[in-house]
Amino acid sequence: MVRHLLRPIFALALLALLTGPILTGSAQAQEAEAPPAEAPQGPPVEWTQGPAKVSLGDKAEVDLPAGYLFANAADAQKLMQMNGNPTSGQEMGLITPEAEDKSWFIIFEWEEAGYIKDDDKDEIDADALLDSIKEGTEAANEQRKEMGAPPMHVLGWNEKPHYDETTHNLVWAIDGKSDGDADGVVNYDVRLLGRRGYMSATLVADPGEMAASKPEVHKLLAAYSFKSGERYAEFKQGDKVAEYGLAALVLGGAGAAAAKLGLFAKLGKLLAKGGKLILIGLAALAAWIQRLFSGRRKEEEPTGVA
Repeated sequence: MVRHLLRPIFALALLALLTGPILTGSAQAQEAEAPPAEAPQGPPVEWTQGPAKVSLGDKAEVDLPAGYLFANAADAQKLMQMNGNPTSGQEMGLITPEAEDKSWFIIFEWEEAGYIKDDDKDEIDADALLDSIKEGTEAANEQRKEMGAPPMHVLGWNEKPHYDETTHNLVWAIDGKSDGDADGVVNYDVRLLGRRGYMSATLVADPGEMAASKPEVHKLLAAYSFKSGERYAEFKQGDKVAEYGLAALVLGGAGAAAAKLGLFAKLGKLLAKGGKLILIGLAALAAWIQRLFSGRRKEEEPTGVA
């Protein structure tokens, strides 16, 4: 996944630290008089740490629990681009766990499509949807190539589409794989229907993280709500009605929003604060990077489980 693309950047940063001059005595004092060198730049992301109420534009909000981080619309776009994902311009925010050993994230995107009737909920064509996602993903690979990111390919269903009439949420999940990635990635998609359109909530995770992350995602989505006046049940005569129903939403929406690569921003995320790296002890940094990558290698080792 994209994490392989970003590793050399941090390896070079570490190498620069390890090979830099070691100052002692008067030399150290003279160096202190000179202007400090600018720290290596991380992604300019301002994270909101839970617990906090965060807004997804003017449409919805999430009661972000402790242990999670939120990036607003502009920062979400930066993070997606950094990890080789073409952006739609409709990003509303991104949520990811604060824990070092979890790399999954949820990206929220808003589509002002109008009120989508769900009376055709039994007409969803799963095979046509899969073909649409594959086409959209392969088309997006041209932009990934320009960004220097590996191509992404859809393998099949992880969970076929189904609709919850109570929450007005449409859910499905697909398995994907980028070139050079042995693990693959799962995109777990939720369409949250509102009065004037729908919010896409896409969970992107390694296959090994999916089972453990889904309960956390359900918890976060339970903390999601449309703002007053934007709820599905608040539809009024005269409101814009979408030109398509639920089945067409699945086909068109999913095809346009191609499958997404995973996020390897843990190192940048935990060190970055206001766009600059927090400088920590050299020995601690070296040990932390070694522990992170050795842990990744252990995850990639065969476990005998299919």
